[in-house]
Amino acid sequence: MRYEVTDDDTASALGSGDVPVLGTPRLIAWLEAATVVEAAPRLADGQTTVGAAIRVRHRRPTPVGGTIDVYATLTTEGDRLTFDVSAIDGDGHYVADGEIDRVVVERAAFG
Repeated sequence: MRYEVTDDDTASALGSGDVPVLGTPRLIAWLEAATVVEAAPRLADGQTTVGAAIRVRHRRPTPVGGTIDVYATLTTEGDRLTFDVSAIDGDGHYVADGEIDRVVVERAAFG
């Protein structure tokens, strides 16, 4: 999944800092979105996943206009899914890496 950093994605816009670079909350949201996509084919009818834990290192800034590719690879399967996640900028530098856990639940429980 590829994203372009906009003014709305910055730390200053999100309240997570005061500089106009990609904010960590937005980066984590993009990484989580990648895990949702990766989890979907593994779910039975009526199931979904919810976030359970995030262990991510935001390693370098990305300015407005920069691009970020995010990746999620399933490493542990069961009722708890663990994904290795990473984000790479348009210059090929790692912006972030880590793990995200999601738990498989019945969608009806949130009805």
